[in-house]
Amino acid sequence: MREISMLDLVTLLSALGCGLIAGAFFAFSTFVMKALGNLPPAQGIAAMQSINVVVINPWFLTPFLGTAVLSVLLTFASLMRWHDPRVLYWLAGSVLYFVGTFLVTMLFNVPRNNALAVVAPVTEGSVEAARLWISYLSTWTAWNHVRTIAALAAAASFMIAFRLRA
Repeated sequence: MREISMLDLVTLLSALGCGLIAGAFFAFSTFVMKALGNLPPAQGIAAMQSINVVVINPWFLTPFLGTAVLSVLLTFASLMRWHDPRVLYWLAGSVLYFVGTFLVTMLFNVPRNNALAVVAPVTEGSVEAARLWISYLSTWTAWNHVRTIAALAAAASFMIAFRLRA
């Protein structure tokens, strides 16, 4: 059995973190947002506001933020080991996760969540609430698709890099 180096362990943890996050985002893209979209706007808004509060917890933030940190570490490790056949996979995985998942979340999904957080409960049938909710659902979900695909592709890149270890 081959010994696992610290770099191998970071690569494996990055693949696992990307996979966990891809799975969470995949669930939102494939059924959570559709279910929320089927609710009346006031209920959908209230449900999403609640989700956006409870998601701030160690079970989500550890893999989400931790994988971003590991991606940065793997980028630096890649630059120090340019001769290693895993370099392109480390760099691809790191860029896909950090830019396509972490930065997309911070630049596109979080601002939409913050804007939704200040919306006061609305009455059923409100045209303004319906417009806000429809816009939120389409744009938030579109960016969620991007970060889901990026996290999944990053996981694949890190798994290939792990498989290619010496």
